This record gives sequence, C-alpha cells and structure tokens, in this order.
Amino acid sequence: MSILFDSGPKLKIEEFRLLRDLVNRYSGMHFDDASMFVFERRLRDRLRALDLPDFTAYYHHLRYHPSAPAELEDAVEALVTNETYFFREEYQLRAFRNDLLPSIYEQALSRGTKRIMLWSAGCSTGEEVYTLAILVARSGLFDGWDVRVFGNDISRRVLATARRAVYPPSSFRAMPPEYAEFFVEEDGGMRVIPRIRAMCQFGHLNLLDGDKTTLLGRVDAIFCRNVLIYFDTASRKKVIDTFYERLHPGGHLLLGHSESLLHVSTAFELAHLSSDMVYRRPLEGSARARRDGGER
Repeated sequence: MSILFDSGPKLKIEEFRLLRDLVNRYSGMHFDDASMFVFERRLRDRLRALDLPDFTAYYHHLRYHPSAPAELEDAVEALVTNETYFFREEYQLRAFRNDLLPSIYEQALSRGTKRIMLWSAGCSTGEEVYTLAILVARSGLFDGWDVRVFGNDISRRVLATARRAVYPPSSFRAMPPEYAEFFVEEDGGMRVIPRIRAMCQFGHLNLLDGDKTTLLGRVDAIFCRNVLIYFDTASRKKVIDTFYERLHPGGHLLLGHSESLLHVSTAFELAHLSSDMVYRRPLEGSARARRDGGER
C-alpha cells in the first residue's frame, strides 16, 4: 500500500524570478537561481494560507492585493534564515571591550555628553544586542550614563523572541561562564536580567529604508555581522551609506569576519585594534573625510 503526499504547486523558473525580484526590491536580499527550491518549499505554506492555486497567483497577490505590503513581510519572514548566539565571534567582541569601549567613553566626554548609542543592525533574536549591553555594563565605564543598545530586524517574529529575552541552551554555546550572572532561569530557559534589558530596545526596520533610520540619531558603533552577505551590491552600498551617515565622526562599523567594504565604499578608514580590524568613520576635518565625503 502506498501513500501519496500532495506536494502542492510547483514553482516555475519564470515565477521564481518574478518573486525573487520583488523580494530583492523590498529587502535588498539577493537570491541566485540555486535558491529556487528554497522559494518553492518555504513559500508554499503562504499559498495554502491564502488559498491560492499557484505561484503566479501569489505573485499577483504580492503586486496588487490591498494586503500586499503585509504579505510581502510574511514572504520575507519565510525566506530569511536566522542564526545567532551570545558572544558570537568572541575575538571581535574582545576588541570591542578592550579598545572600542574606552574610545567611545573618551569621545562621548569630548562631545560633552554621558550618553552612548550602539546599533545591532540585523539583530535576529537579540543575542547580540544583549551581549553588547552586558559588555558595556561589565566595563564599569558607563555607570550612571544613558546607555542605549538598539537592535533592528526585518522579521517581526525574531523581534518578538528578542523582546521576550528568554533563550534556550543553544544560545549560550559560546558564552564564557563568567557572564552567567546576567541571566536567571525562567520558562525552561535563561532570561536576561532586568538591568540589562532596560538598556536594550528593538524595532522593526528595513535597512533599505534610510529615512526611518534617521530616527535613531547618531550612534557610536554599529554591528552588522553576516547580514550584508545576503544583499546585492547596490543594496549593500545603500546600507553602508546609511551607516556612514548615522555614525558619529570617529565611530566604528564592525562587519562579519568574511565581509569587507572592498568595492562598496571608500568613505571609511581601517582601524587596527588589538585583536581585530574594523572600519571607522573619519573624524571631521581629516584629509580622508574631506576627500571621500562626496564619493560614497
């Protein structure tokens, strides 16, 4: 006796390319033809939810239906892969702790303020945001200061997890044991303590929406690690320009270990730290700032 499973509608190459281009224009994410199977598998549930017969009907829904903007969010939600954990890429965080935090402290005082802002761009489920807040708190440099760590993502689902702040054991696979004091057991996982949660905010934000990012004001450092690898070149350049505008002069941009600004931007300078190299927005008035300011 054989059991037949209904695999649902098949995605044609023409349909895939139309859908792929829609997703790209909205999110900046690039998918090559090898991603066609992923689109078919992950978007098939959206067809069922909307009771649509095939992917052509789904494309027309995304283009012309009154609920298209919300459904496009759901489509991207289904397509993105979110993988993160506390203290990811520890060598870079060590450089942030030992080199950048003292620099951020001095630069803030030079501006006559005791306020700092860090941005985790593409924060997924929030582990990076809380990691940065923990490192700030542990440093002791900013006691009594107004400290904000902002995390954004295009996925509302992962942001809900970030705001809940309760994590399973897999999220702690790289965390040094000395930071356990910042968590308490709760709901079958570990919850970030209130003092750290109070420093952190999360928002639904598309990195291509440069106008919305202005609401953040100026920031002292931006972490955007293993996010831009999914973007096409034009979208990557647009996001990097946004980062440049949002950083204080002298502020730093930290990318993933396999990412660089080669062929993307010449506006930043390389900063050699004790255990990493990161990008820095030149100080105002520097020769590089004057030379590259119009070339971004």
